[in-house]
This record gives sequence, C-alpha cells and structure tokens, in this order.
Amino acid sequence: MSDVQLEILAHRAGLAVDWIDANGRPQKVRPEALRKVLAGLGHPADSDQAIENSLLELQLAQQHNHLPPLLTADVDKGLDLSRYFAAGTCCEVHLENGTLLHLQLDQDAVLPGRIPVGYQTVHIDGQRFTLAVAPQQCHSMAAATDTATPRAWGLAVQLYSLQRSGDGGFGDTLALENLARAAGERGADALAISPLHAMFSCDPQRYSPYSPSSRLLLNSLYAAPEAILGEQALRQAIETAGLADELRQLEALPLIDWPRAARAKQCLLRALYDGFRQDAHPLAADFAEFRQAGGEALENHCRFEARQAVCADRGESTDWRQWPAAWQHPDNPALTAFATEQADEIGFYAFSQWLIARCLERAQQAARDSGMGIGLIADLAVGADGGGSQAWSRQDELLAELTVGAPPDSLNRAGQGWGISAFSPEGLKRHGFRAFIEMLRANFAHAGGLRIDHVMGLQRLWVIPLGSPSSDGAYLYYPLDDLLRLLTLESARHQALVLGEDLGTVPEGLREKLSARAILGMRVLLFEQEYGHRFRPILDWPDNALATTSTHDLPTLNGWWHARDIDWNIRLGLIDKASADHWRETRQHEREGLHRALSNDPQNFRDESHETDQVLDASVRFLGHTRAPLVLLPLEDVLGVEEQANLPGTIDSHPNWCRRLPGDSGQLLDDTDAARRLELLACARLQAAERDR
Repeated sequence: MSDVQLEILAHRAGLAVDWIDANGRPQKVRPEALRKVLAGLGHPADSDQAIENSLLELQLAQQHNHLPPLLTADVDKGLDLSRYFAAGTCCEVHLENGTLLHLQLDQDAVLPGRIPVGYQTVHIDGQRFTLAVAPQQCHSMAAATDTATPRAWGLAVQLYSLQRSGDGGFGDTLALENLARAAGERGADALAISPLHAMFSCDPQRYSPYSPSSRLLLNSLYAAPEAILGEQALRQAIETAGLADELRQLEALPLIDWPRAARAKQCLLRALYDGFRQDAHPLAADFAEFRQAGGEALENHCRFEARQAVCADRGESTDWRQWPAAWQHPDNPALTAFATEQADEIGFYAFSQWLIARCLERAQQAARDSGMGIGLIADLAVGADGGGSQAWSRQDELLAELTVGAPPDSLNRAGQGWGISAFSPEGLKRHGFRAFIEMLRANFAHAGGLRIDHVMGLQRLWVIPLGSPSSDGAYLYYPLDDLLRLLTLESARHQALVLGEDLGTVPEGLREKLSARAILGMRVLLFEQEYGHRFRPILDWPDNALATTSTHDLPTLNGWWHARDIDWNIRLGLIDKASADHWRETRQHEREGLHRALSNDPQNFRDESHETDQVLDASVRFLGHTRAPLVLLPLEDVLGVEEQANLPGTIDSHPNWCRRLPGDSGQLLDDTDAARRLELLACARLQAAERDR
C-alpha cells in the first residue's frame, strides 16, 4: 500500500500525520493507525483501491463547490464568495428583523461587510444560505460586571457535593439556590458548577459528569421537584412510592451511592409524574409549551431514553450501535410506532427534563437576585458518549466510531482515552453547524457564563479508533474560525461570558485567538511555577485569564500541601517506590517555592494559626491581588477540604464524583475559616481594582 497516498488522504480529511508532543519532540502517526482513524471518519483506507476511492470522493466534493448551508463572517468584514459566485453578482440579504438589504459582490466576489450581527439569510443567484455574522468579542467580564477593569470573584462547586435536608443523598438545585444566595450576599459575582448534562437513566452506574449521554439536555436527577410542584406534591409522592426511609438512609451516607440514589430519585420522579397527570395540573400548560419548544432534540432524547429502558429490561445492549437496524436511526418509521406505543414513558422523560430546566432557571434567577453580575457558570464537557443520545440523534455530526483522548506524554506514557465522541468537522459543515449551535444554546440557556472543558478541542482533538490504545490516535483539526465566530455570536446573544479551560498542550497561537474574542483562559496556582519551583509573582499573572487555586482533576490546596494525591497513587499501585520518592522530593521543593512566593506579602504568616490554614489564607489573598478579571475559588479550598473530587486514571478505586461537603449548603460559608477566606478574597479584589485603575 502507498503510504504517500495514505498521508495525502489523511491530510485532506483533516488529520495531522506529523505532530509535536508535549515535550517538543516531533512525532509521526503510524500508517496502521492512520487507516483505522480514517475508517472512523468514514474514509476507508485499508487498501490502495480504498484509498484511491476515498481520495476521489473528497476531491469530487471539493470540485463541485457546493454552497454550504451556513457560512460565518465577522461584523464589518467582507466575505469571500469567489469559490461559489462570480464577481458583480447581486444578492438579497433578509435580516432577522425583517429588513431587506440589496448588495452586490465586488470585483473580487467579496460580499461587502455591511451586514449586521446575527443569523441572516442571503439569496444569491438562485441559491440561499445562512450567514452567521459574529460580533468582535464575546460578552465580556467588563459588560457582565459593569466595570471597565473588572476584578471580580466567585466560587466553584461540584453540585452533587452540596447537602441540604431532604436532598435524597446528593446535591440538587435547591441546595444550589441556597449556596448562590449565600455567596451573592458576600459579594460573589459568579458560581461555577459541574456539568449538568443528561446521563443514562437506564444505567445509574455511569455517573461521571464528563461522560454524558447528551450535552443538549440536562441530568434530571438534580431537579428539586418541590421547588416547582410544591412541598405537598413531594410529600405525597414520597408516601406513594414508600421512599421515606430510603431517602433518609441515603442522606446519612458518607459518600454518594449513585446507583442506589439514582434509582430512588427516578422512582420519586415517576410518582410525581403520575400525580401530575391525574388532574388538570395548573402547570400542565407550561409543561406542554416546554415540550413544544424542545422540538426534535427533546423528543429524540426522550425516545432514546425509553428505547434504552426497554433494552435494559430485556437484558439487551443499551448501546444503539448494537441495536437492530430499525432502531439505529431516529428517523426510522419503526421509531414513530414505538413512540405511539410508549407515549406515557416518553412523556415521563419529557416531564423530568421540564422539571430540571425549570429548577435550573430558578437557581440562576436566585444567583442574579442575590447581586451576582454573572450568576451560574455552566460547564460544557468536551464530548458525549458515542453510545448515547446525542451521538444517536446526530449521527452525521458526531463521530461515534472514534473516541477522544490525549496522546502519550512524559506524565502519562500510555496516553488517555476519555470514552467520549467528538463532532465530525465534515458533518458540521454539511449541516450548517446545527449540532454545535444547538449545543451552545442548550448550555447558555440558564447560565451567565460557560466554561468550555479542553477548549483546545475547538481547534484539534486527539481521536482514537474504538478498541485501540490512545497511542494509535491522531490529531483531527476543526474549522476553528467558524466555531469561534458561532461561539462569540451565541455568547453575545445570551449575554454570557465564555471561559476556556486551556490547561495542557495548547496549539501555538490559540490563546491569542481566544483572548482576541474575550474568551478567558485559565491559570491554576499549582501550575504557575517556573524552573527551580519559582512561582509566578502576582503582577506577572495575565489579565486575560481567570485565576484559581485548583480544579476538579487536581488535588485540593490542602491535599496538595499534604501530598494526598501522591498517597493515593501509592495506595492504588499507580506508581512505584522510586517514582513516589522522586515525586515527594519534588513536592517538598514546590511547597517551599509556594511558601516563598506567599511570604512576599507581609500580611501573610503573621499569626500562630495552623500551618495549612495560613497557606490557604495566603493563597487566597495572593490570587485576589492578581490582575485576573475573575478569581474562582473552589469550595473545597474555601473550606480547607483535603480530598479531591476526581483522581484521573482511576474509575472505581477512588471515590470519584462521590464526595460530599460538610454541612448545609446555605450555611457552608458561615464556617469560620470559610468566612475569613472570602473576606480576604473580597478585600484583595478591591485593592487590586484600585491598583489597576
């Protein structure tokens, strides 16, 4: 087989054959790996003839110059249409507000940059397309806080970790409301939360918030039904379902028992749904309107959930890729008949989505009413499970035969496979970026900001064939400029800021592009150190990135100081003794480096309190004085918690996503240490704002 032709095919399909690893060393994807990845992209390459055929298909697609259904442009900038139309061609532009513009392509076939921001419809030479015109920048911190030089602060929390009386064993939206009010009263402008994407109702064993079934819908388990339906309806449902003892037991557990808690919550939701349907409920019209507005995306998800439940009951595979052909596509007539037969079941899943959407809407309103300029910051996972609802309903736009991960590097020699699927760049273009736009809208809907996990995925993702090691993957490139314009447009429309998690290997020039769009990067205290464990001084921190002490994938500050992450790695046999000894030695040097950096502020380390408390207090004050427009402090570090939420590289050996915070969510910030740290942060932010004016 010709490796030259294979590499040409890979290049045209958007794959990088040659790449640079995290250590700056050139690497090359093996031919066998390329063939597998190309097959996952829909371009067979297992023989010379297959490669030739795939090349021909791509070439024909490019030569035909088919006008795509959607193009993007920046406001006040022209759009080159020379690939599709001749110079001087006249066109009509139908604006969203009903206005009609008559324009003409110039001598270079460029559409003049006179079209306003929005999704406008262009009619030209018997054809039409949507033109998404983006503003120059996303909704900014300055606009959100009404401050020219924002120095705001907020908290970050894993929603499930919150507690309140009657929560059934894990945090919900009422616990979130209580925390939002408490944080807003203390001057917080934002409350960042863990992903609330829809999971798999039929499989409560799957609860990692970053491996969802769909990023278009929500996890109904987090709904607090009494917030919408009232306390009486909740009490009646608990009594009908006989759940009182079970819920009390679940609340008393030291860790969340997700399978058990999820089954109890689903049982409760079903009892509520039965009661809701029995009489003419006053909110029935609102539910009907919600279902109508949810359209195809909601209906497909609910049908998928119902179909998965049938498969689970029968002991059959719940992965749609293994279903009979009649069930493998949502447009199959068999699904219409199924929807009729299972109308009540599908209605239940729609009811559950309605509840969580209305609950989340309430939580955001509570945050804004408490004085927050931003309110909730939602978290967008980098992908969705290839066997889930979103991949099933958007098969031409998601790559269900490839999984996303990271290539091998010095820290993880085996690389990483995250078990999630990514968008297809070709599919996105063919369908006018429909799946991307609807995902953004779904996640901006009830939030004042959106954190994009692994924001590098807007430019490229490491994709791996199913069943292959991550070393057999390759970088797949995306239409970055188009995606950024759409993100900017949706951000401006929803008046919600965008945070890009840019930790790890970042492609050259990406951070500059993000900054130009007012997308905040992310800087973590534990990572901000240079050669010799010299931590970055306060005034060297950038003003185009948020600042934080840690993340959900890292040890808490208390845990880092006491090397709990190293202890866990030793305990689970993830490292040998030599590696552990070296890691501990390095950590001691890092501790000393951080202590030196914090000691530059004469206000730190002045009292006789516990060493860890002093380090936490000093770190909070340190971040508060940086030029970061937003400081997000994890609630674990506010409280001085030692254990981290998630230990990467583990599945069930470490209690990932199961830890609960101590105390009622509405009173957590009354803790003496927490109150002191928030006061330190608020004062430091004020001082930083005065300094930088």
